Amino acid sequence: MDCPVCREPLIVVEYDAVEIDYCVRCEGIWLDAGELELLFGNVDACHAFMHHGDPAPVSRERPRRCPICRRKMVKAVTREEHPVTYDRCVRGDGLWFDKGELAEILAHGAAFGRGETVSRFLREVFSSTAD
Repeated sequence: MDCPVCREPLIVVEYDAVEIDYCVRCEGIWLDAGELELLFGNVDACHAFMHHGDPAPVSRERPRRCPICRRKMVKAVTREEHPVTYDRCVRGDGLWFDKGELAEILAHGAAFGRGETVSRFLREVFSSTAD
């Protein structure tokens, strides 16, 4: 699978039976459908947090294509005081997080159970994802 930003092949790192696809060039992370919920450990709370319903802010980024179906992804925004914008496949194949976005989202997920533990793991494995 190739990175939707720089087209480099993604490497796979496994954490607790979840495959995290990582781009060593741009440091983005792809999660297949359902994997974020597994990382959080609480499906309902994860959906409530991730699917805010408000439109994402207008972005100057070129639309990214899903690495699975190749359709243009849409921007989505989390529910919080300082929302994080991420890319979501319109078919539901997965989510794309630019450098640091997933660690930031998971840090807010500490209330859901495992979010902070997984965030710490990401920071250790991908030392610059917290930047």
